[in-house]
Amino acid sequence: MSPTGPAPLSPPPAGPPVVEARGLVRRFGEVTAVDHLDFAVRERSIFGLLGPNGAGKSTVIKMLITLLAPTEGTARVAGFDVVAQPAAVRRRIGYVPQMLSADGALTGYENLRLSAKLYGLRGPERKRAISEALDFMGLAEVADRLVRHYSGGMIRRLEIAQSMLHRPAVLFLDEPTVGLDPVARQAVLDKLRELKDQLDTTILLTTHAMDEADEICEQVAFLHQGRLAATGSPAELKAALGPGSTLDDVFIHFTGFAVEPGGGYRDAGRVRRTAHRLG
Repeated sequence: MSPTGPAPLSPPPAGPPVVEARGLVRRFGEVTAVDHLDFAVRERSIFGLLGPNGAGKSTVIKMLITLLAPTEGTARVAGFDVVAQPAAVRRRIGYVPQMLSADGALTGYENLRLSAKLYGLRGPERKRAISEALDFMGLAEVADRLVRHYSGGMIRRLEIAQSMLHRPAVLFLDEPTVGLDPVARQAVLDKLRELKDQLDTTILLTTHAMDEADEICEQVAFLHQGRLAATGSPAELKAALGPGSTLDDVFIHFTGFAVEPGGGYRDAGRVRRTAHRLG
């Protein structure tokens, strides 16, 4: 089934959005990966960017975190323009990529210390930030263990801890639960909710798991071939499709695709490399 156009929008939230894209375009030669995208994310919320492989989700995130320059349009993150003020944007965001980013040859503490140095944290401030991150993510007892011996869920929580050391206003996550078993996945989702509720962090994530998006996201946007196909709360989008509809049904309706299904250090690396290659 082909998309039928954007679903009706909810009334916009009060106050300025913390992430905003207007007419956002990214072309790679003759290929348009992102096509005039408009959306906004309110503060202290969890926003899901959804769609099939190749829909443009990772490209959108890379533009918002200043790794890719837009071909056209504008985007602002935490009040700053991603093109005109990239350094200011970077200071106020955290990013957890799809690919494995923790170093298995280092301990959890050493990974965090390295990240803290990169963020410019020093002395007592660095020690305090690392200690708080370990406690918050439930990793204090394994801080001195090599990360290659962590489970997939522990690795993902460590990577989130690394991204949060400097208390960013916005946290971007690309497929945060890919390759995780149900227990580890739930632990990661619970921690993301705690980040939003306890630290007032705004979270923008991509996922192929519609049940996950339905559970954790207050607002979602479906992309299809780089364009916005539908946006709203999961409840609104399901209701618009009819009684008994699921977010899987919404996904299929607006993209025409079936939802694709999404261990240890080696397993996590292999699964994320495959997911990254597929887009």
